Amino acid sequence: MRRQLIAGNWKMHGSKEMTSELINGIANGLGHVSGANNFDVLVCPSSVYLSIASGLVSETSVKLGAQNVNANEQGAFTGEISLPMLAEIGCQYVLLGHSERRELFGETNGQVAEKFSACVALDFTVTPVLCIGETLEQRQQERTNAVLSEQLDAVLEVTGIAGFAKAVIAYEPVWAIGTGETATPEQAQNAHEFIRNKLAEHDQDIAQQTRILYGGSMKPTNALELLSQADIDGGLIGGASLQAESFLGICKAAAQIGIA
Repeated sequence: MRRQLIAGNWKMHGSKEMTSELINGIANGLGHVSGANNFDVLVCPSSVYLSIASGLVSETSVKLGAQNVNANEQGAFTGEISLPMLAEIGCQYVLLGHSERRELFGETNGQVAEKFSACVALDFTVTPVLCIGETLEQRQQERTNAVLSEQLDAVLEVTGIAGFAKAVIAYEPVWAIGTGETATPEQAQNAHEFIRNKLAEHDQDIAQQTRILYGGSMKPTNALELLSQADIDGGLIGGASLQAESFLGICKAAAQIGIA
């Protein structure tokens, strides 16, 4: 059974005070969650607070991730952050290709693949969380599977299936991010199953071990039903990750899955 991963993407929210209160609230709250040892918890603060967050999570079970990275190890790339920098500060994960990066900042499948490849080249010192998903227009055109294939193929062409040996995938239907809309459990499961089958075309073992998260308005009220689906291995949480109580509510659902 794949181990659930509940990841909080704080996006461009936060302050020193919020970082401290939220991480401490999550860490303390997990101590009261039965079965908390059966799943992983990840927080991804804004880059300017990663050093503060690193110190706060160091004595807890909470893992630390970044929201973006540059594919180059160093150089004249003003304003960018490299994988060695993230590793040195204590990051264990990094989000790649989030829909907001693709839509708002024009990141292409090729650029995302380069970042993913850089993680692989450094032997997964920082684990990539590859975000993929379709827009509302693409779903209405019944192009969901085609879009997912394009986004996965861009990475597979660069790293091969071996690149997914330690990676995480996050399926995020763009139409369900920040809109209050949520894919039905059946819609989410269908997409996750398609992704896993796509990987299985190249390697059955890697396909079965790869964690695929759902990222689209997961909340405490719908988390258990979503996480109970066969191919959903956790959540990439946006708005609900900004309050310890709501994030812990999702963690409790993951704990139930882990105990089952």
